[in-house]
Amino acid sequence: MEEITRLIAVRHGETAWNVDTRIQGQLDIGLNPTGLWQAERTGQALADEPIRVIYASDLSRAWQTAEAIAKPHGLTVQPEPRLRERAFGHLEGMSFAEIEAQRPVDAKRWRERDPEFEPVGGESLLTFRDRITTVASELAARHPGELVTLVAHGGVMDVLYRAATRQALQAPRTWQLGNAAINRMLWTPEGFSLVGWSDTAHLTADDTLDETTA
Repeated sequence: MEEITRLIAVRHGETAWNVDTRIQGQLDIGLNPTGLWQAERTGQALADEPIRVIYASDLSRAWQTAEAIAKPHGLTVQPEPRLRERAFGHLEGMSFAEIEAQRPVDAKRWRERDPEFEPVGGESLLTFRDRITTVASELAARHPGELVTLVAHGGVMDVLYRAATRQALQAPRTWQLGNAAINRMLWTPEGFSLVGWSDTAHLTADDTLDETTA
């Protein structure tokens, strides 16, 4: 009988660029004061969970969040660069409004979730989806019967939700991807399944921006 791996997936806390609706992608932006508070609260909320290991994107905003989760457990965060946000290439650093105004063709393809749209210097949704599902499955497979925490980005959370609910890349998003929300899944060799999503009980309602700017 195969053993199930339990997964807790957490998006990083808030950054100044989240507030500004600016695309971070793989640029290394740290948490703002609210984000640091959110990370601390998330660490407290998960302090009693039997977490075996914590893997995180090596970008500062995810790493800082992961360290706050790891602290009560005395764990060392394991870096996993493949958990980075989708690479947005020449769109990184731009706000939503700037993309709409300056690159309307890119904006339209992004807004319509064109799976093959690849910003110059960036990744398509197809490439990004394959990267995330591969690494998440690989990490889960290392820890059968255990609880694993993955700390990453809004786009990563979106891919994991779609994988767990069998939704297409182009399906309209009806679920939340809030900063520092706690998301729970199961993994077996057959794939992911959803347990609970977007738990923000440890935060106040005003403290999670539902943006996918990473």
